[in-house]
Amino acid sequence: MHGGVALTAYLVNESRARRPGLAADPLAAAWIPDGDRDGVRQLWQGYADAVYPHDDLVVALRGRLIADELARALAADPATVLVVCGAGFSSYPWLLDFPAALEVDLPEMAEAKRRRAAELTAAGTLPRRDVRHLGADLGSAADRERVTQAVRELAAGRPVAYVAEGLVFYLPPEDARAVVTLGAGFGGTALTAVSYWPAAASGSRVLAVQREWFRSRSVPPEASYLTHAELAELLGGPLLDLGPEDLQRRYLGKVEVPESELIPEYVAVAG
Repeated sequence: MHGGVALTAYLVNESRARRPGLAADPLAAAWIPDGDRDGVRQLWQGYADAVYPHDDLVVALRGRLIADELARALAADPATVLVVCGAGFSSYPWLLDFPAALEVDLPEMAEAKRRRAAELTAAGTLPRRDVRHLGADLGSAADRERVTQAVRELAAGRPVAYVAEGLVFYLPPEDARAVVTLGAGFGGTALTAVSYWPAAASGSRVLAVQREWFRSRSVPPEASYLTHAELAELLGGPLLDLGPEDLQRRYLGKVEVPESELIPEYVAVAG
């Protein structure tokens, strides 16, 4: 599990686990099996030394905003169903009591998540939730259609909160835009939250080093960038759109690390 997409999943959880209060995710560390914990910490430190040492800040802030927006959607309508694409080892369906959730990731990753969730539920670490796991390649139009049909069946007319986190920038541009707008086919999307790299940050020094590090570890070489205007057009309305400095001001009350020293990952929320 230490290569390809699973590599990024482990790094994300280790980053969230290093700032559980900021991320508001007390379950982050639990997803990493005890036998892998030392290896994942070494992997994270190698990433920190080679790329940048602030992934815990960026990932914790990203997850915090998404969790807060999901909580808002659920409070507005407790019947809301959760859909997370690029789910990795995220904790949203267990942190928030959605009546049902669908997590989508590449087949190997989805199966690993299903197994680990079953282990943690049996151990009493996770509360029992109605969470489905669907293996799909979101770079495939046919698989995106399968996801849409699965969501429509699960939601059965209920509103949907849709999250595409840590995903669209690894897809070719046409597929990235299709994933952003996937929720339009769900039959009633109350919220869409998408993390992305802005086009203006495509020359980021930190991002260039990160791309090279990931390419050497079987993460797809494609990269897509979006703009606020493109996202507003794709999602059909005004957006809450926050970057790393905005999120630091919101949750820390100040900018501790300037965006020039961070992966420039933004989170856009519609609905």
